[in-house]
Amino acid sequence: MSSQPGKQNNLDGSAPDYNPVALLLIDVINDFEFPDGQELLASALPIAPCIRKLKARAREAGIPVIYANDNFGRWQSSFDQLFQHCLEPEIRGRSFAQQLAPDPKDYFVLKPKHSAFYQTPLDILLKHLGTKRLILTGLCTNSCVLFTGQDAYMRDLELYVPSDCVAALTPGDQQFALQQMKTVMKACVFDSLEIDLTALKSRSNDMI
Repeated sequence: MSSQPGKQNNLDGSAPDYNPVALLLIDVINDFEFPDGQELLASALPIAPCIRKLKARAREAGIPVIYANDNFGRWQSSFDQLFQHCLEPEIRGRSFAQQLAPDPKDYFVLKPKHSAFYQTPLDILLKHLGTKRLILTGLCTNSCVLFTGQDAYMRDLELYVPSDCVAALTPGDQQFALQQMKTVMKACVFDSLEIDLTALKSRSNDMI
């Protein structure tokens, strides 16, 4: 029998990766076709290269990458269909989505509400991965990122939030949410270039 927490002898419902750290990308496959979408896109575009670089570093460190995304109310769509929709020439968020294209080895969950945990398989996926520490990135800092952080905190996951990899509609919204996660959820708020993913992974391994 496997000694890894959350693992089963068969692959039914299991994930092939195992790592105490996971990187979560929230609502980055986004068309921005909604009220205030243009304004949010202006805030979001600067974080796209930062998320892309952090994702590449995570892959190098063997850290699994998970996309958690709204389905835009398209309940008959798959994640790939949502991504292809965002790449259509007339879509406002095309340039953002192009920078954060998912890879074949990435995981994804579709969410019906703000939190990536609500009515999704994220909780059981993280258990199969053996995740103890979760890095949150994406949109919006004061809504979906914040709600996801709250649910992760209640599940005793340690939170890491790179401030240059999350965005909100206004600077005030951004600062409020980051402060909430830092003080209430004990999140480590930092610049993405400051984190040593290999060291974080090693420290997490010591805890298991």
